[in-house]
Amino acid sequence: MSSKKRAAEDDGVPSKAVDRGQATARQGAVQEEMGEFEDRWEDEIEDEVVDGDAMEDEGDEFTHAPEDEDAPEPRKQTYLPGVVMGPNEQLVADNSVYPCLHALSYAWPCLSFDILKDELGTDRTGFPQTAWLVAGTQAGDVPGHGRAKDEVVVMRLSGLSRTQHDDDSDAEAEDDDVDEDAKLDFLTFPHVGAVNRIRAAPTSATIPDPYHVASFSETGKVHIWDVRPLIDTLSGPSKPRQKTPVHTITAHGRNEGYALEWGRSGLLTGDVDAKIFLTTLTPTGFTTSQAYTSHTSSVEDLQWSPAEPTVFASASADRTVRVWDVRTKSRKCAVSVRAHDDDVNVISWNRNVDYLLVSGGDEGGVKVWDLRMFKSKPKPVAHFTWHTAPITSVEWHPSDPSVFAASGADDQVTLWDLSVEGDDEQAGAAPLGPDGNALDVPPQLLFVHQGQKDVKELHWHPQVPGMVVTTAADGFNVFKTISV
Repeated sequence: MSSKKRAAEDDGVPSKAVDRGQATARQGAVQEEMGEFEDRWEDEIEDEVVDGDAMEDEGDEFTHAPEDEDAPEPRKQTYLPGVVMGPNEQLVADNSVYPCLHALSYAWPCLSFDILKDELGTDRTGFPQTAWLVAGTQAGDVPGHGRAKDEVVVMRLSGLSRTQHDDDSDAEAEDDDVDEDAKLDFLTFPHVGAVNRIRAAPTSATIPDPYHVASFSETGKVHIWDVRPLIDTLSGPSKPRQKTPVHTITAHGRNEGYALEWGRSGLLTGDVDAKIFLTTLTPTGFTTSQAYTSHTSSVEDLQWSPAEPTVFASASADRTVRVWDVRTKSRKCAVSVRAHDDDVNVISWNRNVDYLLVSGGDEGGVKVWDLRMFKSKPKPVAHFTWHTAPITSVEWHPSDPSVFAASGADDQVTLWDLSVEGDDEQAGAAPLGPDGNALDVPPQLLFVHQGQKDVKELHWHPQVPGMVVTTAADGFNVFKTISV
């Protein structure tokens, strides 16, 4: 995917840290914008009182409305993108499908981020929650002030509370974990050039010092930072921190890139000139290898194998997914498969089933691959065409081997479960599309989340089951759904 595709449109500077706390969707149902919903067909009511007795005295007929007759409630149905709405229908948010939903914004769009492992424990299910992120800005131009300075930002999102529903009991509504505004605290490093992609190094049970993060700049340089001092400062008393990277990779020259991935064997970086480099940490410092060359167009994404530390996969604008082994002296790929009919933008390797890989293409398709079939029958085991614009991010659930999430330039974030089978009764009750025919809703589609504009990246929180964090041109969303 080119830089033009990923660049954000800057309509000004939003507020620093605002939690709108509004629901943006129901399960399989979404609202198109954050905010309150109003009835645009509501009639204006004037303050005029009519006295029935007075009308009777004047000889006019006056009939009182029946008191026992209840007005029927309007029929509710699920909304999906593409559903045709009637002239008197409106979207109403259903908060009950979100155990947790928050929206926060930063001063500049952060179109790439990663979740930092913290020391607050694993499998956290209570509320409120705290999440640590590292993000990179794409500030762009400020009218009348020239180019704004970009940053690497370490964020602490605290007070991520349970969403209050209309049907919550009074006792539940008084709980401390309900309907609180989330808070965004942050510290920054200055960064030369917009941040195309940012990734945090994997950590062991004890978070190491330093805590390395890599950022790929639009200038073509890859910087490695130690963000541990920022984490410590946000967690407690202020500590001295260095504002320069601990190492800079210059092997890409002036070729920018978007592919960046840490693994046990080192840091992989891929650029628009179709080259891939491996940088490793040695006793004498960081060392970058010679280029891995097989792709014929921009390298868009990279993923290490969860089972074999020397094997990785790459996605490219040449429409292929390739598998490599860093032990190969030729630096050529071992396997190549034409995965999509357009650019392959993103891939994700299943951490629980190491032969499954999901890919997302510029045509909007999402495909699931069995890597064991790459050499003999390279056909996807699943192919979903729900999204109507380029796929911008995909990621497998950290613990459920059949669930993954995807985001697209159609402003949708979708959750999928490969283990779900079709139901004939549900198929017959499918909502109607613009052409009057039933929408082809895949049974594996669990949830559709909307409300953000230009969604660029998503990640599952590895320590808070079911929590998804997304970033877009208008800020971050943090949510959990009842479907996962």
